Amino acid sequence: MGTVSNARMKDKVFKPNSKNQSRGAVQQGKMATAACTTLHTAAPRCRRTFPPRSSAISCSAQPPQNSIKVVINGATKEIGRAAIAAVTKSRGMELAGAIDSSLVGQDAGKIAGLEEPLEIPVVSDLTMVLGSIAQSRATGVVVDFTEPSTVYDNVKQAAAFGLSSVVYVPDIQLETVTALSAFCEKATMGCLVVPTLSIGSVLLQQAAIQASFHYRNLEIVESRPDPSDLPSAEAKQIARNISDLGQIFNRDDLSSENPARGQLLGDDGVRVHGLVLPGIASSTAVHLSGPGEVLSLSLSITSVQSLMPGLILAIRKAARLKNLIYGLEKFL
Repeated sequence: MGTVSNARMKDKVFKPNSKNQSRGAVQQGKMATAACTTLHTAAPRCRRTFPPRSSAISCSAQPPQNSIKVVINGATKEIGRAAIAAVTKSRGMELAGAIDSSLVGQDAGKIAGLEEPLEIPVVSDLTMVLGSIAQSRATGVVVDFTEPSTVYDNVKQAAAFGLSSVVYVPDIQLETVTALSAFCEKATMGCLVVPTLSIGSVLLQQAAIQASFHYRNLEIVESRPDPSDLPSAEAKQIARNISDLGQIFNRDDLSSENPARGQLLGDDGVRVHGLVLPGIASSTAVHLSGPGEVLSLSLSITSVQSLMPGLILAIRKAARLKNLIYGLEKFL
């Protein structure tokens, strides 16, 4: 029904006592009908109602949900470039800034290998980007791929502008995490610190913890193309979680100092062995044995793309936090 037809129907419904009232009622009906028609075009759920002897017109439209503004700090690293592409393609979030000290001025979309530029240049000033997001009063999350020495200041800076943080810096010290936890608790700001962004790695850890209750011997074997990554953050996290259970493993050679037996992680007898071969896929395996059987749990990662589902999950969860959470497993 067009605007003119609605106005005529309004003339039939309303019985004003004077010409001025009649003109006012007709004009009000036209304005209300036009408003509802506009909403109806934008949102199919808009509903028109014309109660008897009333000019009220009711429209129900679902307001759009605000996107999470995401800032990638460490944007030119391999994982930073993959994160730019993943955030850009994810619903409910948008890239708001790309921070790094290299490739400054280049388009974030181009360095991430996207077909179209994002018209967001790489900049070195985190404060400028945070200030822009704070002025828009949007929900924001800073993803930190930087270095252990800068993480604490980066999280504090983000919190000062009202933004939560996701921290994926594998070599971060537990002392830094403890200090960040105290800061976030006092500031009532969210921070999600993740030793790994791989959902498969988190599931491997959970399976290893569950299995460790039933076996007396447990060893970790991992492979990496670069020796600097060993022992990996994943191996340390597995050993740390298992140590909290109070079990003692490998009692037969618990005190062995033979280098071939690998590195002892913690005081519960868990050892890790590293295989380094350039070009090999990164993998982590947990081997457990008991009387008459051996259980092997393993995960291989062939690409940085394996970390992107975990990153998107981490961003969504961090946006709602009001304190520090350690580990992606809390949300699986």
